[in-house]
Amino acid sequence: MPRVEYQQRLENLREDVLYMSEVVSERLRMGMDALEQKDDHLAEEIIEGDAEINRMYLDLEQQCIDLIALQQPVAGDLRFIAASFKIITDLERIADLATNLGQYAKSAENDVFPDVDIQRIGDLTLEMLGESMDAYDRDDADACYAIADRDDELDAMCEAASEIVVRDLIEADTTEDVDIESRMQDVSRLLLTIRDLERIGDHTVNIAARTLYMIENDDALIY
Repeated sequence: MPRVEYQQRLENLREDVLYMSEVVSERLRMGMDALEQKDDHLAEEIIEGDAEINRMYLDLEQQCIDLIALQQPVAGDLRFIAASFKIITDLERIADLATNLGQYAKSAENDVFPDVDIQRIGDLTLEMLGESMDAYDRDDADACYAIADRDDELDAMCEAASEIVVRDLIEADTTEDVDIESRMQDVSRLLLTIRDLERIGDHTVNIAARTLYMIENDDALIY
């Protein structure tokens, strides 16, 4: 394959990975909107759209395999392809977690924990995803470290939110006429939502870690 064509295929891979990230980011935003609005139609759209993300993942996986098998890249090109493959895996996992949000939205009826700002947590995960993909796009090593630092902020927010839920559950007035089973379902759904948003943050750090390795052959954020 001529060198110009090979370089174009590498650039196409980058552009396709970035496009997949845009679609995944939109699905995540839709998941947050579905939760806030308790919109069953939007939730179903997210769930049904997961198949599209899976097809993107498989197509990009094949691109990576073909470039490695047919071109036998070395050094920076090989790190770029390997990092891209790892990144699309994290994007696919984020899309799965966004689908979970759609599932939770379908069963959400009441805002039983108004002190828990799920939207603020979701906004931070979206920002981290966008920043990690910007770092991949611009080969920005400094941004990779910044994203890892922001994950500490996200973890603290998720821990505080979980503590509020558990505290309110413990302090609940048991004399009130409350459907205990329904209450426990609400608690479980909210804790799962918090957990999944925290996991999305972990995946954005994975993206930053692989990007840093791609740029500088530095595995400092991988372990």
